[in-house]
Amino acid sequence: MKDSLALVEKFEKHYQDLLACQELLKEQHDPALQEELKRENDRFEADFREFELKRNFTGKYDFNNAYFSIHPGAGGTESQDWASILLRMYLRWMEDKGYKVETMDYQPADEAGIKSVSLLVQGPWAYGFLKVEKGVHRLVRISPFDAAKRRHTSFASVDVMPEVEDVEFEIKPDDIQMDTYRSGGKGGQNVNKVETAVRLTHLPTGIIVACQAERSQFKNRDKAMKMLKAQLFQYYQEKQDAEMAKVAGDKKKIEWGSQIRSYVFQPYQLVKDHRTGTESSDINKVMDGGLDPYIESALKAKLVD
Repeated sequence: MKDSLALVEKFEKHYQDLLACQELLKEQHDPALQEELKRENDRFEADFREFELKRNFTGKYDFNNAYFSIHPGAGGTESQDWASILLRMYLRWMEDKGYKVETMDYQPADEAGIKSVSLLVQGPWAYGFLKVEKGVHRLVRISPFDAAKRRHTSFASVDVMPEVEDVEFEIKPDDIQMDTYRSGGKGGQNVNKVETAVRLTHLPTGIIVACQAERSQFKNRDKAMKMLKAQLFQYYQEKQDAEMAKVAGDKKKIEWGSQIRSYVFQPYQLVKDHRTGTESSDINKVMDGGLDPYIESALKAKLVD
């Protein structure tokens, strides 16, 4: 609440500064001052729009950091390359928002693209913003890997979970299988020389998480456990929601099988969100991280609690 109040006071001061600048322009025409007023006005509107957007955050974990992962669908190299394109797009968006991003696990594909990637996105409202991106993302393009230059459709899934500490369930040691392997990161010291990377399997649910961010196996295990807690939290939450849906009726949810957005590169150019109808023909802007219109429209539609 203190942060929110400080932000409102900052907006009020900025607004008064804009009014003062406008009064100066009425008295004396100054092209440099007019340009400065336009820049400050644009910044004020963008900041205020984001502040208004945050009023849609009502979930318990919206303010939390987020675990963000991408997995290619069936289709081999095509989907693996699409997963890497999505990764670049989201990294650009995260960088623009000022989030700190830590790569927890990165599995490159044999030919091109990635087999999987897991990130920890750290910063205010990371989960609140990214939760609406969970689902299947579809690409239509002329394949760079097809000598006949045919059009291909590829799929990749995005999964988002909040980083949670106050989980209300116990993880039994006997339920966890730990495997170690050599890190796929850059060389140096123990990395790539000893098995510092850790993979944890939760036997009752079959959930698998991996971490190779640290040089120490112990630290990687600790981070992998946090990821596993987040995965299990989501698993049991969805299980509970499914039980409630049987009683209360169907509830709109974003599941693995639901295609939330299409990115068409050929024969025309269009990025369309199938949930809200938000679309743009400026593919380059979207793929460079211009996701705000899609995230904003999804949040305002309250597609995810």
